Amino acid sequence: MMYGYSGSILHVDLTHGAVKVEHPSDDLYRSYVGGSALGLYFLFKHTPPGIDALDPDNTLVFMLSGVTGAPISGQSRATVVAKSPLTNCVGDSQAGGYWPAELKFAGFDGLVIHGRAPSPVYLWIHDGQCELRDGAHLWGNTTRETEALIAKELGSEHIEVAQIGPAGEKCVRFASIMNMSNRAHGRTGMGAVMGSKNLKAIAVRGTNRRIPIADIRSLMELAKQSNLAIGTDFDMEDLSRYGTAGIVESQNLVGGLVTRNWQSGYLGTDRAQMLSGKRLYDELLRGAATGEQRRLGRDSCFACAVRCKRVVQAEWEGRAIDPKSGGPEYEAIAALGSYCGIDDLRAVAYANQLCNQYGADTISAGATMAFAIECFEAGLITAKDTGGLQLGWGRTEAIVSMLEMTLRREGLGDILAEGSARAAVHIGKGADSFLMTAKNQEFPAHMPHLKRSLALIYATNPFGADHQSSEHDVFYEPDVYELMNGKYRQRLTAIGLTSPQPADALNREKVSFALRTQYAMSAIDTASVCHFVFGPTFQLMGMDELATMISAVTGWDMTTQELMTLGARRLNMLRAFNAREGINRDHDALPSRIFQQPLQGGPSDGVTVDKAEFEQALDLYFDIAGWDRVSGNPTRQTLEKLGLQWLADEFLPTTFASIGRQGTGGAE
Repeated sequence: MMYGYSGSILHVDLTHGAVKVEHPSDDLYRSYVGGSALGLYFLFKHTPPGIDALDPDNTLVFMLSGVTGAPISGQSRATVVAKSPLTNCVGDSQAGGYWPAELKFAGFDGLVIHGRAPSPVYLWIHDGQCELRDGAHLWGNTTRETEALIAKELGSEHIEVAQIGPAGEKCVRFASIMNMSNRAHGRTGMGAVMGSKNLKAIAVRGTNRRIPIADIRSLMELAKQSNLAIGTDFDMEDLSRYGTAGIVESQNLVGGLVTRNWQSGYLGTDRAQMLSGKRLYDELLRGAATGEQRRLGRDSCFACAVRCKRVVQAEWEGRAIDPKSGGPEYEAIAALGSYCGIDDLRAVAYANQLCNQYGADTISAGATMAFAIECFEAGLITAKDTGGLQLGWGRTEAIVSMLEMTLRREGLGDILAEGSARAAVHIGKGADSFLMTAKNQEFPAHMPHLKRSLALIYATNPFGADHQSSEHDVFYEPDVYELMNGKYRQRLTAIGLTSPQPADALNREKVSFALRTQYAMSAIDTASVCHFVFGPTFQLMGMDELATMISAVTGWDMTTQELMTLGARRLNMLRAFNAREGINRDHDALPSRIFQQPLQGGPSDGVTVDKAEFEQALDLYFDIAGWDRVSGNPTRQTLEKLGLQWLADEFLPTTFASIGRQGTGGAE
C-alpha cells in the first residue's frame, strides 16, 4: 500500500479534449517526492527544447506531494512548473490555500496540461473523474467573479478553483494563477502560460477527506507540539498576528526597505510606519473596528493553525477593498508602496486587490510601475505615452491607473505588461539602466546590499531573482545565531552550518550558507510545504521535523540529509532545464545599479555591492555546487551523484560534457 499519495497523475490534452491517468512507480515518488522536483520530471519528459513559452507544447504541470492533505499545519501547497514567458528560463511557483488539499482529496497527486484548447475551457475534477467544460462565459471575468460563476454552475460553494484572471487571458508576462481569489502562484508568469492554453480554471472537489497515513500517532504528536509552539514562539506569534507585513518597519530601520526603484533603502520612520503590519492590523483588517481582527482579519490554508493570511476590509478613495481579495503581504506592500514612493496603505491594499482580481504577480507589477516612474522622471517616456498620466514618486492615483492599464494591456500598459526588461528594450534611450531584474524577473523587496548572500541567490537562481530560495544572512550573524534559546543555532547546525559570519561577509562560509539553505528551501518546495511553517531557522518547524512528518505520513525513513540531497537534486534539475534552453553563467548577472549606484539616505546611505567580491563568491558557489565555472552548468559527475544520469544522457549529452572545473559535486 502507498501511504500519502493517491498514486495517480492526471494528463489533460487540451488540443484533442482527451484525458488519461498515469500511475507512476513507487520508485519515482521516492526519488522526487513531489512538488517542484516531480513537476520538473514531467516538464522535461513532455516539453521539447527551445520552444516559445506561449507555444501549445509548453507543458504546464501542477504537482502536490505525499503530505498534501495531511492534518497538520503547512502542508496544503502546490507547485506549478513550465517554461516561463517572463524569463525564457524554467518557471516555478508555489501557492497555498485549500485547492492543493482538495485536489488530493479528489484523487490526484498532480496534473500535466498539454496543448491548447481551440476555445476557452475549464477543467472539472471530482472524486477521480475529470471533464473539460466550455469556459467562454467565464472569459474576461475577474477571479472573484469566476469563482462565483463556477460555484453556481456546479452547484456547490465547497468547490476550490485555481484560475487565471484577465491578465492571464491577455498573457501579461507576469500573470499569476490564483486560488481562493487571493492565493497566488505569482512569480515567473505561470498565469500567462495557462492563458495561452485557453484554460480559464481548474475546479476541484473531493469527498474522500482522508489520505492514508502510515503512522498517525507520530503525525498527531508532531501536530500537537507545533500547535503549542504557535503561542510560545515569538517568531510565530508575530507572524500570526501581523503576517509578513510585520517586518516593514524593521526593514526600514536598517535601511533595507526598497524605496524609489532601489535608489534608497529608507522611506523614513513616519512613512514606513504608515505601511506597517501593525497599522494594517489595527486599521484595515476585517473586524478592526470592533476589535475582532484577530478572529476575523486572519485566514489560513487547509488544516493550518498559524493563520498568517491577511483579510482586509476597507476602502480607498471610495473604492471598496473586498475581504475576498485578501490583503497585502510584505512584498506587495514594498513593491506597490515604497518601490513607488507611496506610503498610503489603503492605496497599496487596493492595488494588491487589483493584482489578485486580474491575476498578476504583485512583485513584478509594482517593480514595473517603479521602473516606469523612473523612466518618466528621466523624460524617457512622457504624458503623451501614458495617456496623460503624470507618473511620479508617490503620485498614487496615476500609479494605480497605470497599473490597471497594464493589467488590461491598454496603451503604454501593453508594453509594461511585457515586464520591465522587455519594456526597457522597447523604450530604449538608456531605460535599461533603471532595470532591477535578474534573468528578466523583477527583484523582490530584500536588499543584497545588506544581505550579501542574496546577491548570489538573485543572480544564480534558475527562475530569476527570488527571496524564498535561500535563508537570509541575518540568521547567520553571530549574535542572532544564538537567539530564541538557541533555536536558530540548532536548526542551522542540523544542515551543516556551524560557523556564523558577520552581516557584510561574502566569504566561503557565507557562500556555503547560501547554497546549503538553498538546498533546504529547495527540499521544502519539493515536499510541497509552506516556507513559513517549515524551514532552516525561524519557522514553526525545522528540517528535522519536516523529515519526521514525511516519514510519519509515507512510512519512509526520511532523514534531514536525504532532504538536503533532494533539494540539491531539484536545484540541479532547474539548472539543467535552463542549460537545455541555452541559459548559462552569462545570465547569472545583477543590474549595474547594485554595483555602481550607492543607496541614498538612511542607515544604508552610500552602500553598494562590491562587484569583485561578488564575482569571486560566484566562482566559489559554482565550485561547491559542483557546476562548471565557465558555463555555470552542472557537471555530469554532479548529476550522476544526484541520481540524474538519465537527464544528462537523454537530454543534454553535449551540454554536460565533463569540461572545465568539476567542483565538489553538490549537496556537500
